[in-house]
Amino acid sequence: MADAGIDRLVQQVERTRVELEQALADPELTGDQVRYAEVGRRYAVLSDAFGLAATYRDAQARAEEARELLDEADDPEVRDLLREAEAELEQIPPRLRDAMLEPDPDDDRDTIVEIRAAAGGDEAALFARDLLEVYVKYAESQGLRAELLGTSPSDAGGFKEVTFAVKGTGAFARFKHEGGVHRVQRVPETESQGRIHTSTVTVAVVPEVQDVEVQVDQNDLKIDVYRSSGPGGQSVNTTDSAVRITHLPTGIVVSMQDEKSQLQNRERAMRVLRARLHERAKAEQDAELSETRRAQLGSGDRSEKVRTYNYPQNRVTDHRVEKSASLREQVLVGNLTEFTDALAAEERRLQLERQAGGAQ
Repeated sequence: MADAGIDRLVQQVERTRVELEQALADPELTGDQVRYAEVGRRYAVLSDAFGLAATYRDAQARAEEARELLDEADDPEVRDLLREAEAELEQIPPRLRDAMLEPDPDDDRDTIVEIRAAAGGDEAALFARDLLEVYVKYAESQGLRAELLGTSPSDAGGFKEVTFAVKGTGAFARFKHEGGVHRVQRVPETESQGRIHTSTVTVAVVPEVQDVEVQVDQNDLKIDVYRSSGPGGQSVNTTDSAVRITHLPTGIVVSMQDEKSQLQNRERAMRVLRARLHERAKAEQDAELSETRRAQLGSGDRSEKVRTYNYPQNRVTDHRVEKSASLREQVLVGNLTEFTDALAAEERRLQLERQAGGAQ
């Protein structure tokens, strides 16, 4: 006999199919092309699940019919039919659970990554630079392209803040788990006593969106232009080419100064702003408000971490999946695949867990 949890899952799949078919048949939906495309996408993604649910119901019916016939008289052929139907009922549930896992619609998008030095001063800024180099190498190893958007250099040669885009199919999927607080433990070059210092950087990862996807009212923007500067505040430009854009309704602020052209800096700032607004809207849609971004960034305190880079022990540990890898031989040369794959598997496990809870 099938357990009640599987039967509830099949009922959930059947309800979803009915709801989507009714939505697609609704004449009012065809007037909303964005919504219509989304419903159509979900229906296509879940089509295998719908087929498996139908097959499961058919196997249930065949098994029940065979049992009724066997109650009347034992028949070897009918017993074989029962075994076949029961085998299907055993094999379908795990396939059905997998088929019900909807991929993140943002996975195939380009992505924007923001790295900020947090606790640790110059040492944190130097690690922000090192982490940027790791990410660029990782992107290239995955057939992706990294594009530097903006930097805020530190006096010691690192970055107080750096923003870059990663372009290519699956960029967001490969980078989305990098969000959070990254902690580094190492002896700074300026440390004469050989003491290990602990510093942190925060990483935020957001999918990049087009202007047609996120409409920004120009009246909601406060745009300031100023002269760009380098480390220590020295001027590196004699014109007001740096741009700071404030989105008044949300308070989101984006600054860009790397390009000599004010127009280019503004365009880059708008790309980052649209990405942040898209992320915010997604979080609100999930009834989490802006918790997604705050969960990624945290406070930057040394006690908050998703990953620790321990230089003396030549080890990097991801605390979310309790997995470690070699620092110099793997991570610093841009090999993050072991972490990415483990985190993707954990994401899938949690999805299945939530799905099982929803079917109860």
